[in-house]
Amino acid sequence: MAGVSRGRFVWHELMTTDPDAAIGFYGKTVGWTLMPWDRDPNYRMFAWKNVPMAGLMLLPESARQAGAPPHWLTYVSVPDVDGAVLQALRMGGTTYVEAMDIPTVGRMAVLADPQGAEFAVYRPEMPGPATEDLTLGDFSWHELATDDWKAAWEFYKSMFGWDYDSKFDMGAMGTYWMFRRPGGTRALGGMYKKSPEMPHAQWLPYAHVESADRVADLVLANGGKVLHGPADVPGGDRIVMAMDPQGAPFAVHSAAPKAAAKPPKPAATKVVKKVVKKVVKKAVKKAAPKATKKAAPKAKRKPAGKPAQKKKRPAKKR
Repeated sequence: MAGVSRGRFVWHELMTTDPDAAIGFYGKTVGWTLMPWDRDPNYRMFAWKNVPMAGLMLLPESARQAGAPPHWLTYVSVPDVDGAVLQALRMGGTTYVEAMDIPTVGRMAVLADPQGAEFAVYRPEMPGPATEDLTLGDFSWHELATDDWKAAWEFYKSMFGWDYDSKFDMGAMGTYWMFRRPGGTRALGGMYKKSPEMPHAQWLPYAHVESADRVADLVLANGGKVLHGPADVPGGDRIVMAMDPQGAPFAVHSAAPKAAAKPPKPAATKVVKKVVKKVVKKAVKKAAPKATKKAAPKAKRKPAGKPAQKKKRPAKKR
């Protein structure tokens, strides 16, 4: 479909066992408000300043019986959903929800990569603006914890055309590998080898907030758990990994504060004062009458032609 870009994170959805409780929790922590969806009362949306940011629905009974816990589902845009499904299957992926149309919304399918991390592919009916700007209330980072990040990278690179952005060494935890869209201006997310404590490979979306530290306090105060952080990440940003009261993992990210404008250095101030003083002095000198210079009293001279009289010495006594 013309106009639909490939490889963008375009939607997020919370599948939970208690939607009403989740509305209260995320409203108090992240700051989202509730927006109903007139086409289906069972599907609601989180919004930021009346702009939809994510979906919210009851975890299907079939998923619960299969042992699926509450979780966030991340949608990635593709021009051809059916083609993306076939490609994922050829590379060892799994189909959880077959490709389907949502009237006036778009076409989607829910998949899992070869290591079991769930994600969705989506072709929106009305593509949104292609921007990578950070917006409060939206999702600013996407992280994959997996058994083999190198194999995962090859899978997603082929699926969505992502490019390598950068990496850094996490010591005993190994490499953290970051990626971006082709021609993108910033990294969109990262992937790394999960710890043995994690039950399975999974994607973790990060909501962009004003203060990750404040969200950590609010998570604890409202029945959630803080799994990691608040912590600094390269570049000075702050993150918190958490779990809501129903057990869905999520994370938040706050950007490093912008450096305040530095006051002039003392040395520079002295130079400015010196220049101003010089300019003022020059202006005063130029405005003063020339006669002023001649009016200055001259030092008195002794009359010419009259030799100075010598003092007489007293006669010596004989």
